[in-house]
This record gives sequence, C-alpha cells and structure tokens, in this order.
Amino acid sequence: MRLFEVAEIDSALGYPSLIDILDEAFRSEVVAPKRAQYAIERPGDENAILLTMPAWSGPNVAKPYIGTKILSVFFGNGKRNLPGVMGAYLLMDGETGKPLAVMDGNRLTIWRTAAASALASRYMSKPEASHMLMVGAGALAPFIIKAHRSVRPLTDIAIWARRPEAAEAVVAALAQDGIEARAATDLEGEARTADIISCATNATEPLIHGHWLKREAHLDLIGGFTMQMREADADALHRARVVVDSVKAIEEGGDVAVAIAEGSYSADKVAGTLTDLCQGRIAGAIEGGGITLFKSVGVALEDLAAAIAVWEHRDGA
Repeated sequence: MRLFEVAEIDSALGYPSLIDILDEAFRSEVVAPKRAQYAIERPGDENAILLTMPAWSGPNVAKPYIGTKILSVFFGNGKRNLPGVMGAYLLMDGETGKPLAVMDGNRLTIWRTAAASALASRYMSKPEASHMLMVGAGALAPFIIKAHRSVRPLTDIAIWARRPEAAEAVVAALAQDGIEARAATDLEGEARTADIISCATNATEPLIHGHWLKREAHLDLIGGFTMQMREADADALHRARVVVDSVKAIEEGGDVAVAIAEGSYSADKVAGTLTDLCQGRIAGAIEGGGITLFKSVGVALEDLAAAIAVWEHRDGA
C-alpha cells in the first residue's frame, strides 16, 4: 500500500485538469452514500466530530475503485496551533477491495473543493468575468483563486480577510506563482463590483449581503458546513439562482440549510445540484442575466475522483 503526502498530491493535480475530471465524475456512475457524522464528547468546549465519506465506482465502470475519507474536526485545535480539520483518504481496488493507497486527506480536500467551486463557476458565472473577490485567507484561498483563473479571464483579484495581514500573506504567496492579486479592506465596496465572490471562512454571521450584489454576480459559498455557520444572508439566496453541490447543502448545514431552518428561504426554490448542472438537466446561468449562487458542503465523489487522479498519475502510470 502506497502513502501519498502533500508534495506528491500537488505534483499529480492541476487546474483546469482536475476541474475537467470532476465534471466527468458528476456525469458518471459513482455511488456516494450519505456521509456519517459522529459527535465525540470531550471536556468543556473541546467536543469534536468524526466524519466518514465513502464512494465507489458504479457496476459498469471498466476500472472501478472504492474510497473513503475519514476526517476529524476538533474545535479547540486553534489553541494548539493545529488545523481544526484533519484526515486521511483510503483508496481501494474496486474489483478486489485491496487497499491501494492512503493519501493526505486535507490536501486532497483542498484541491477538490477549489475544483468544484470553479466547475460550478464555469457553468454559472458570466464567461467574461474579470473581477474576483476572495473572502477569507486560509489554506483554501490560493487554490480557489488558481482554479477560477483557469476557467475565467480574471484580471483583478481582491482578497479580504478579518486580519489584513492574512490577506497580504496570500497576495505574497500568489505572487511567487506569478499571479497578481491585492489585499482589500472595503468588503462591501469590493462585493458591489465583483463578478465572482468566493467565500471560504468560518463565519457564523453573514459577511455578504444580497443587496450588495450586482446584476450578474456569481456568489460561491464554501465555508459554512454546520448549522452554526453562515457566509451570506437570506436576501442573497432570494435574489439568486441557487445551485447546491448536493442535497446535503439543503439538509445539513451552511447558508441554505440555515435559511430554510429559520423560515427565511424554501428548499423548493433551489434550482438543482451540481450533478444536474453537469448532466445538463438544468441551466447554470439565468437567461438574460441575473445573480447566480453556488453552495457547497463537499461531496464524496469529488474526493474519489481526485484520489484516482493521484493514483493513476503515480510514477507516470
């Protein structure tokens, strides 16, 4: 069994190739049962969550695989200078069940999350989108920006974070890769003019308000994955054509589920899922122009597709 750490995953994946791989995966036969979530009790406010996300190739796939991502979410890890979310991915042969590889779960998640974000944008945002606002300056931010740059002609990239020095750090990191970006301090002003707004934060109160969004803006909500997290208000949902990565985004957590639970939005207003988009069952953009919104909470088939890409890239295989 092979171990794939960060450097080898990075060398195997890229944009827009991973975006294309996910597009194909959403149109293929992949079985992805509902993820299991377990509460882990710890003293005081140190409670944690264990998540398992399985997926496997359908019966008619020539070269099938099975995969499971196991994630731990420890809310007190910030005080230990450790990531709040950590995990591993197990890839197995789909014909025999033989374990093939264990991969760094965090790195795989970062790559595929950004790819899914850009995949939705490719279907939903206006093709000439040039101004992007990245809200949040965590590990995901540079990957999201790079993924969106591979599908849209971005010429003005602004990064906003609660801590301005964090935004500056992402700007500097992108510069090392030849990508020009700038740190922003006026969140509302940037949001009012941006063509694409991507949010990847741990916000519990809305950062983006619907009345800020211009007519053909595309809002991409990534960070909120529990019922205590929210990056945009209900007005943003009402003004937009809303697509979710899966029904989990309606039922389990984040902006759409929270708005539904509080009665400020209705599930029947959601246009469909990313699978519907990729399979052509719904349109992404609004005919004649309008605001679009994509909400993701993570789909197991994305992890499986990314893990297969890493495995099949090994040693030039």
